[in-house]
Amino acid sequence: MGLVGTREDPRPAARAAGLLLVDAANVIGSRPDGWWRDRAGAARVLVDRLRQAVRNGALDAPVVVVLEGAGRAGAGELEWGGVRVVHAASTGDDALVELATGEEGSVTLVSADRALAARISGARVRGPSWLLGRLGAASE
Repeated sequence: MGLVGTREDPRPAARAAGLLLVDAANVIGSRPDGWWRDRAGAARVLVDRLRQAVRNGALDAPVVVVLEGAGRAGAGELEWGGVRVVHAASTGDDALVELATGEEGSVTLVSADRALAARISGARVRGPSWLLGRLGAASE
């Protein structure tokens, strides 16, 4: 296999699209599908779907998903399959701001939280439906 992003390896280069930063609580909470009965399970499903979307080319790596509260039990803090899971030490919003601030390239934030978006200067903001649409396409 050749270098990523070359003719020998048709996968997109990992940094081509910049960092995709996912507010897991906001994305999970955007659909009334019973997530509140199993927050850890909902987080695990989201992380699995993100990895599948990267693997299938529906999303470009790197993807960073921030889990907070009970959702942290759904996936361990690790980087695998183009998706890095981060457990928020305090609030998810604070962790997302810190991650975006430390990023040198472009950042796309997935969240419907306008106050959070205002705290991340220069980020492109997409709503949960944008991401969920790509996750649905990845499973087809």
